[in-house]
Order: sequence, then C-alpha cells, then structure tokens
Amino acid sequence: MNPERFGLIGKDGRTLLVVDDDAVFRSRLVRAFRERGYDAVGAADHEAALTVARVETPELALVDLRLPGKSGLDVVRDLRQLDPTTVVVVLTGYGSIATAVESVKLGASTYLTKPVDTDQVLAAFEGESVSSSGPASVPSLARVEWEHIQRVLADCGGNISQAARLLGIHRRSLQRKLAKYPSSR
Repeated sequence: MNPERFGLIGKDGRTLLVVDDDAVFRSRLVRAFRERGYDAVGAADHEAALTVARVETPELALVDLRLPGKSGLDVVRDLRQLDPTTVVVVLTGYGSIATAVESVKLGASTYLTKPVDTDQVLAAFEGESVSSSGPASVPSLARVEWEHIQRVLADCGGNISQAARLLGIHRRSLQRKLAKYPSSR
C-alpha cells in the first residue's frame, strides 16, 4: 500500500489519525487538522484504524471511545502495541472516571469529553491543560447514573434483562430509568 494514498506522509511529517464512527464529525475534524498543517486521516472503526496505522504509524491519534464492533479502548491498546510513541487522546460523549482510568492504563495520554473543538484537542496532544471557558462543571449524580446504565447496556448488546441483572435492579426499573431523558450536567 502507498502511504500517500492515506494522506499520512506530509511535508512536516506530523501524522494524525482520527477514529470516530460519526462520519460528519470525523471528516470535519480531519479537515480542521489538515488546515492546521497536520497530515490527518480518518477511520470509522477498529479495523480501519489499524489498517491505516500499519501502513505508517501515526504520531498522534484521536480515538472515540464508542465504536461499532471493538471499542475505542481496543484501538488505544492496539495502536500503542504497534508504536508505543503514538500520542493517543481518547474522546467520548460519555465521560466517566472508570473509562478515563482504563484509557490511561492502556496508554492514552489524556481523555476529553465531547463537545470539544480542534484547539482543545491540539492542546491535549501537546500535554497542555485543556480548560473550558467557564468554571469546571461536575456532572450531577443522575447524569453519572444514566451514563453508567448506558455503558452497561451497550456492553450487554442492548439486552435490558441482562443489563438489569448486572446492575442489580429489576428489569422494569431499568426500563423506567431508560425512558427518562438524562439530566444535563
């Protein structure tokens, strides 16, 4: 395979892989990184990311946690096995302490929750503090509970009965919780 085909090799040699299953979001990020001088390429899932990374291991990788098939944590682990010098930032819409700790254990340098802009991602790659314009917000307990339920439900492949057993609650109680719209932070 020709690495030029993937857009990985450029004048400055800085390569960036964006792994996200949302095609619109992924293409916007790739375009924004290219406009800032990075040789960026996108991948929609674990297999596509590893295919690109095997051709020319990226120096930087932005990996969404929730992907179809294998998770973003699998991508982090496998990218770091291919090249331990790859700087990986994990990005997700479902932030939790448990997944943040797990992503760092697997080799991610940091963990960002959506929404983020390109400048925040670049700051994370450089190891700079990523701060929002306002004061730090702590999600409500209801929001954390909802995110945990969503994560367990996803791990069970959408099987509500199995998720309820793992959560230690009745199936109907879980269905009621799922029917509620998650509270904002």
